[in-house]
Amino acid sequence: MMFSKLEKTAIKVLKEVCGVKKDERVLIITNDKKQVEKISLAFYKATRKLKAFPTIVVQPVKTLLDYADKAVISALESVPDVVLSISHNKLGKDEKASLNPYKTQDGREFSSIFNYLREGTKQLRAIWTPGLTVDMFCRTANVDYHLMKNRCEVLSEILTKAEYVQVTSPGGTDVKVDVSTRKAFCDDGDFTQNGSGGNIPAGEVYISPVVGKTEGKIVFDGSISLTSKDILVKNPVCLEIENGFITKVYSQGQNPDLPPQKHSEAEKLLSCITEAENSAIQREKEGKIPLGQGEILKKNARNIGELGIGLNPNAKINGNMLEDEKAFRTCHFAIGQNYDGDANALIHLDCLVKNPTIIAFFKDGTSQVILSNGNLVCTK
Repeated sequence: MMFSKLEKTAIKVLKEVCGVKKDERVLIITNDKKQVEKISLAFYKATRKLKAFPTIVVQPVKTLLDYADKAVISALESVPDVVLSISHNKLGKDEKASLNPYKTQDGREFSSIFNYLREGTKQLRAIWTPGLTVDMFCRTANVDYHLMKNRCEVLSEILTKAEYVQVTSPGGTDVKVDVSTRKAFCDDGDFTQNGSGGNIPAGEVYISPVVGKTEGKIVFDGSISLTSKDILVKNPVCLEIENGFITKVYSQGQNPDLPPQKHSEAEKLLSCITEAENSAIQREKEGKIPLGQGEILKKNARNIGELGIGLNPNAKINGNMLEDEKAFRTCHFAIGQNYDGDANALIHLDCLVKNPTIIAFFKDGTSQVILSNGNLVCTK
């Protein structure tokens, strides 16, 4: 049987990245959009080729603030071995678990069945690909995963040991990020063990800053995520951060004490933050989230929830954050929810900084350069 490049790439990802084995159940969640439909069908055929059992569930396109369809939640409740979320935008939130979170025996709470089964009980492994295209998939999934894994491990170890990192850039970023007590994560393309998961394309190391401890200025000059789409930045967007939270959003060259210019990228980003703040309060009023959570979710819509470093050699900046954040010579910060569970929010908006210099500082007073003007310094 002849296989297309798309189908061969799907087989490679299922075997090397997800470790799919004979007779395993693979749930594919997608939308009726041409690009993700093609990729999902390729995964369906590839799963059959590996003598596993695929199921496809199709739902309308979802944004960050939408709920997933009940059919999707029901399919996840069947506890498949592998979940492939091949979405045009987002998987969608879990309406039932948002009000009554799942709880593990050690007391952790999860506001979605997807995260509960993967992170909580470690019953499945998964990939999620918001905005994946056929070209991006075939180009960025065909990489040397062994080399990428080695690079991820080196940077992860440095970030985990660091007390804080200083990030500067030619565009004007100058921010101190406290990462003490935090553990860095690797999106290295090795999702073969239950409980593991990440993006395709893979290729980043990321860490959640300590809540309330980021200080300085960040200038996004690559691309930014909005609630419903990602966009390339023409006029850089500036954030001022105090005590870990955003206090000002404005366009570069603009008076920071004035509202962002109309129709600017800064105005669009601030609008998404404000929408998340308002939605948090409204959802509590409607009884969709527990009492007292509205103000918490509102506050955390301005949290700096992630610092990530791109490590996929085949990725490029094109206005699709799924790929942009994996590109060499970049780092990204996320606005909103973090990965350590102590800053829940309705949004997680990744935004890109080009050609950063990142220096890690350690408890013993020493330091180590990770990136210098975008160039990777630390390698095995």
